[in-house]
Amino acid sequence: MEVLLDARGLRCPVPLLRARAALRDVGPADVLVVLATDREAPIDLGALAADAGRACAVTSAGGVWRIELLAEQ
Repeated sequence: MEVLLDARGLRCPVPLLRARAALRDVGPADVLVVLATDREAPIDLGALAADAGRACAVTSAGGVWRIELLAEQ
């Protein structure tokens, strides 16, 4: 299941803090998808994914980052 967190318009470190909180409620087989506009979000959330034992996939379109914290490895 995909869980969406819309962090567009929020500046660092808020997207990271909200993603960290959301991960507590996401199951190990679920994917947390974060939409963000902050340039630091892919870096911060990539580190969060690594700390949580998850892979991270990042795409960008129209100034919005789509950062997927994939199922636990």
